[in-house]
Parts: sequence; C-alpha cells; structure tokens
Amino acid sequence: MKKTLALLLTGILALSLALAGCSSSTSKEKDDGKGGSSEAKGGVLIYGKGGDAVGLDPAIVTDGESFIVTQQIFETLVKYGEDDTEIKSGLAKSWEVSDDAKTYTFKLETGIKFHDGTDFNADAVVKNFQRWAQSKDEGKFAYYASMFGGFEGDEGHVIKEVKAIDASTVEFTLNRPQAPFLKNLAMPTFAIASPDGIEKEGDDDFTKNPSGTGPFKFKSWKPGDTIEVVKNDDYWQDGLPKLDGVTFKVIKDNSARLNAAIKGEIDLMDGLNPSDISKVTGDEKLQIFERASMNVGYFAFNVEKAPFDKKEVRQAISHLINKKEIIDNFYEGTAEPAKNPMPPSVSGYNDKIEDYDYDVEKAKELLKEAGLEDGFKMDLWAMPVPRPYMPDGQKVAEAIQASLKQVGIEANIVSYEWAAYLEKVQAGEAQSFMMGWTGDNGDADNFLYTLLDKDNIGSNNYARYANDEVHELLIEAQSTADEAKRNELYGKAQEIIHDEAPWVPLVHSLPQLAGSKTVKGFVPHPTGSQSLVNVSLEN
Repeated sequence: MKKTLALLLTGILALSLALAGCSSSTSKEKDDGKGGSSEAKGGVLIYGKGGDAVGLDPAIVTDGESFIVTQQIFETLVKYGEDDTEIKSGLAKSWEVSDDAKTYTFKLETGIKFHDGTDFNADAVVKNFQRWAQSKDEGKFAYYASMFGGFEGDEGHVIKEVKAIDASTVEFTLNRPQAPFLKNLAMPTFAIASPDGIEKEGDDDFTKNPSGTGPFKFKSWKPGDTIEVVKNDDYWQDGLPKLDGVTFKVIKDNSARLNAAIKGEIDLMDGLNPSDISKVTGDEKLQIFERASMNVGYFAFNVEKAPFDKKEVRQAISHLINKKEIIDNFYEGTAEPAKNPMPPSVSGYNDKIEDYDYDVEKAKELLKEAGLEDGFKMDLWAMPVPRPYMPDGQKVAEAIQASLKQVGIEANIVSYEWAAYLEKVQAGEAQSFMMGWTGDNGDADNFLYTLLDKDNIGSNNYARYANDEVHELLIEAQSTADEAKRNELYGKAQEIIHDEAPWVPLVHSLPQLAGSKTVKGFVPHPTGSQSLVNVSLEN
C-alpha cells in the first residue's frame, strides 16, 4: 500500500471522464528548443492511474496513488538509484557516519528554494523531523512511527536528536544503530516540506496545497478526476525537468485506461491487466514497461477476531488457497506464488520454508481441531481498486470464496471505496481482508517489521499480529550491521510467522505498465513510484 504503512484517508471519488484534458497530440506541442522531430519535447504528460490520491502531504499519506504524485513535488535527503534501492545523494550532497553508527552528519545542497519561495536549509530539515517525532499521532504519521520505532520519548524510538550545525549541515543522533537508516530516509514519506507552508496551511490544507523542492510544482486538484503539476522553472538541477508538466488522470477501470492509451488520450498508464499485454505489444504506437517485483499481495486475518484468533483456523485456510490457479486465471504469467511476507528479491528471504500446499482434507482436519468442522460464516474484504500486486481484487476474492465453500466456510465479500477501505482495515474493523505491499526501500525490515511487528499494530500491521519472539528478532536485526547475521535473524522470524499464519501470502507480481512510444526516459522503479524528472516526450 506502498507499501505499505498505511491510514488517514480521503476518498476515491466517482470517475469523471468529462474533463479528460488535453489529448497526447495536443499536449506535446511545445518544443524545448532543441529542434528536430526526434528530439525531446516539453509539453504535458498525461498519466492514467486507477485511483485518486488520498492526499499530497507525503508524511501523512501511505498509498501508492498519492506517492506517484508527491514524488514529483517533494524530495528527500538521500534517494534511491534509478532502478534499484542503492542510496544516492539527494538534497544532501554527502554524509558521514560515526564509527558507532549512531551519528549521521549530512552536508546539504545550497541555494535551493521551496516552491513557496522560502529557503531549504538545515533548519527546514530539523523542523520536518520535529513535526513527525513530536506529534505522537500514529493515525497521522504512521510511517514515521513504523520506520523509526515510535515517537520522541517512546522506548523504541530510534532518533534521539536532529540538529542544525549550520545552515548547510544537519546532524542526526540515534539512540541505537539502525541498519536501514539511510534507506528509510530515502522513502518518499520522509521528503522535506516547506515549514512555512505547513505553518501557513495547517496539516489539513497543506495536503491539498503542498510545497516542496521537487522538479514540479502543484497546480490543481479536481477530486476524482485530475491532479496537475507544472514545471518548476527554478529547479536546482540544471536542465531538468524535461516536461512542462504532468497531469494525473483517474480512470478507475484498467481496460478503460488502456483504451484511453490506445486512443492517445493518455501517454502513460499503470495497472495494465495481464490479459491485455498482447493488445499493447500488437500496437505499434504503444510500449510495455515492466516494474521489477518487490511486492507481495496477501489475504490476511485479523487475529484479534474469532475464529481467526485460532492458529488452526488460519492454517486451515492457508491450505485452501490455490495460488497456482489464482495466478493462471488472473495474472497471465506475470506473478509467482508467495510463501513468505517478503519477495525473494529482498536480502534475508528464507527459501527453506515450505509453503502450505493446497490440501482440502488437511484443512478439514485443522478445522476439526479448532472445533469448527462444520465450517462458519465470515466476512472477506476485497480491494476496490486495481493495485500492482492485485490487478482485480474482486475476482481473486471470489476465487477464495469458492475455495472456502469446500469446507463449509461461507464468506461474504465486502468492499468500500479505497480510502475508507484502508482506514477501516487499519482500524481493525475487517475480519479478514485482501491487501498488499510494495517495498519502500528494498530492506527486509520494511516488510517484516513494518507489516507484522507488534509495534505497528494500528499502522501497517493490519492483521494486528503480535509475537514477542518475532519482535525481539526484528529489533536485533535492525540494530545489527552484519548482513549475514541480519539475514539469519530474518530467516528465524519468517519461520515463526509462517507457522502462525496471520497471512496467506498470495503472489509476488511483475506489475505491467503501458505507454505511448513517444515516452522516453521512464524507468519504473521497484518501489512502485518514481520521479518523472528525466522523462521526455518525443514525436
């Protein structure tokens, strides 16, 4: 969700096609002055996506539909590589780490302005981190609490102090070493926002009128329809961005979005149905983009609600899910079965674990042990929007519903609009639910600790799963620099989680995107969203 860490949400509103905006042909008329029909053009790129943003304050939002927009407006101290999670310089041009790994000193780029005209400097960095750390509001700043062990004063809080040494130097002092600290800082949720803008607008309005240092400035938002960002003419990196702007267009249905791309009404789209890949490869005007897999789609249980407070029931259902059939029917070869809460591409993945095989008789035995041999009634919450790890949540839910019926479990499928769905699941209202996560930083901590540690109940641990041994393993792994030791700890944690089965991990997908062949320089990032600073349009 990516992923996820997720929660505080305004709604996906009804789709409106009446304000389709400029077509691709008319949006590319402005030349950047280089000349030549094959040269990069300015113009506005139209990006079609399946749902509206929840908000545009990256510190508050947790969903991918928001982050694809906020990454155009805001920037982080350090950033990921173009197609990986290696750490590169961002607003900080260099940094030093103390021998005990508890002090990080960053030298900042100078001469940068926020979009509202105020200065980016060390004080601005300090004020952003103070805003998050001192808030004590898990409902609002869940990502901060999840990635840094709570808030200021909490026992597990990682960051002891953030202070400005001078205008271009900021020092972080940690209470304990945190191995993925730099990778956490590169997450889009920790982008640096204008302190003056936050003070002027307040949290509720800043998320609708954001100000960062990024290559594009916020222009307008028509809820349920479009969000427009325009070129930041004062951007601190020379020659960038290449586009005059980006319009994010909500087209909820995947097939309708593809039709818009075929007609030239949009330039780029995410959420391509696997079954529609051939339509793109067969069209000389279109191209396929494949995002590297760093995700997991899962079916989870609220372990605080009966009967899912019994491990045997969770294990029984794990034996009832035919993952191969789901992949064959809904992913067209663009996914692989999942057995762990994290994908094989992430260091620390435990490949020795044997998945729950599809075994109806074994499921019946386990239900009998739980005293539920006659089955039971339950609610199964299905995602209302296509996500990279779940192209059609409703159909997958129906497949699970049919499987459960084999042992007398009657599953009632429930859904809400996207923002309400996230909010209710996060609040623990769902009995069982479908969800997924795209990794934020390429570290095992961002899957296991973020999604399944007891510290994150109320934020991204939607299953509300708590295990003290798992917690101790994950905290030790956070504080251990040795990669082999960390991987051993994560391997043990996965064994316990697999046995207790708070989730049924379903798939790791290879998300497909489609776009016009005029789109150049677009590299889908494994984290699920990326800056479009280097993207151009060519005739």
